[in-house]
Amino acid sequence: MNLIFTCGGTAGHINPAIAVANTMLERYPDARILFIGATGHMEEKLVPQAGFELKCLPGSGLSRKLNLAGIKKNFYAVKCVVDAVKECRRIYREFKPDAVIGTGGYASFPALYAAQTMGIPTCVHEANAVPGVTTKLAANKASRVLVAFEESVQHYKHPEKVEVVGMPVRREFIYTTRADARKELGLSGHVVVSAFGSLGAKVMNETMADMMPMEQRDGFPFHHIHATGSFGREWMPKRVKDNGVDYENCPALDIREYIYNMPTVLAAADLIIGRAGSATCNEIAASGTPCILIPSPNVTNNHQEKNARVLENAGGAIVVLEKDCTPEKIYGLVTELLADEDRRKEMGRRLHEMVRLDSAERICDIVESMTKA
Repeated sequence: MNLIFTCGGTAGHINPAIAVANTMLERYPDARILFIGATGHMEEKLVPQAGFELKCLPGSGLSRKLNLAGIKKNFYAVKCVVDAVKECRRIYREFKPDAVIGTGGYASFPALYAAQTMGIPTCVHEANAVPGVTTKLAANKASRVLVAFEESVQHYKHPEKVEVVGMPVRREFIYTTRADARKELGLSGHVVVSAFGSLGAKVMNETMADMMPMEQRDGFPFHHIHATGSFGREWMPKRVKDNGVDYENCPALDIREYIYNMPTVLAAADLIIGRAGSATCNEIAASGTPCILIPSPNVTNNHQEKNARVLENAGGAIVVLEKDCTPEKIYGLVTELLADEDRRKEMGRRLHEMVRLDSAERICDIVESMTKA
């Protein structure tokens, strides 16, 4: 079996595809799998690390601005799509895929469109409650549309092609134990993780940097692992130092660009503070880690708040809107939750109840049925 996965831009698009690809390899050890992504994005790190071949194409998002810069960006984006469609057709003629699976990102639309024009079965997975641009463009001609939430079905013109499968996560998020994770990381005591996407978020990096002096004031009552993201890796650590915290010589603070071993880190953590992308929410639920979610206000259709409210309504999360977010407020919530072990255990239990453990397997079943049709 020859399969192509197309995804990229952020880890939230990439990791679900990797989870499905790994499951498919378990079923078909001789399967040939190729990823198609966009140049200059996270897939260039994450896909090779997972052991898969990757071909990257030029890609660019669209601008919503009508000024000259926005118009130029959109012309470039259209050119990238046209060039990518041509390149994908060339790749397909050589690779001869049985199916193409898209999970979002700049490269997904041209890769799916090229496959559809060549009669290759395609499916697209939408992680959020509200369809993104790629899904909207590709859904009508896709063989199947797969969604994470039941509420999503109503947004599609052909609901007969839509199936609710949940969100695939790597099995390590489900099965890594707290004891094993802490032993591997050499951690004890309370552990708090903060991460706001693979790119990072300026406001939240500032909030965490300004919260760290409070941790120092109180004698560092917990081990704090923080991921700056690529946009924050240069300036955020400097802000921490300017705040009087020598994080480089402080064992309780671990500031890094990206958390590559997130299943282990989440399993070891007592609490995570983060955004509310669908992949993040599902990984948190799979690990059963109590969370404080600060949805990004800068996303289409406010889908992150909708995702966060799902976890909050289930009893597994505390949601704080970014406009209400201050270092003092977040630190207060952290100390409150760390002092209440029973509440954290109940939050973890509620999170575990939400998870569709067989999501990757269900997607593989659908892909198999597409290739045999």
